[in-house]
Amino acid sequence: MDILLKNSSEVPIYRQIYEQIKGQILNKKLKAGTTLPPIRALAKSLKVSVITVKRAYQELGNDGYIETAVGRGTFVCEVDESLRKKEIEEFKVKIHALMSEAKASGISFEDVIEIIKDSYELDIG
Repeated sequence: MDILLKNSSEVPIYRQIYEQIKGQILNKKLKAGTTLPPIRALAKSLKVSVITVKRAYQELGNDGYIETAVGRGTFVCEVDESLRKKEIEEFKVKIHALMSEAKASGISFEDVIEIIKDSYELDIG
């Protein structure tokens, strides 16, 4: 499991962990049934507090991406189509807001596409 944290980011560390694990689950890099590292081990390897990792794991669990079995560990859940649809819908809302902002700022469609391509290539691991 690859997690790269950016301390200079405005996104809280727990959220960076959450988003990266969620992304790896949705991209099937982490398959259903995969055991995730224990909270303490992941915190130590990332050099963050246990509370930070615990919060990320709690949110992943609340959203249906992982589950914890006491004494057995934390596992990736099967991603059903409803989770994927939810992610797509949330992304559409964000894109619509950004497109409205781009139009209001006079940014051309071609520039938007170029910006998206550049951002996608930078952020994909």
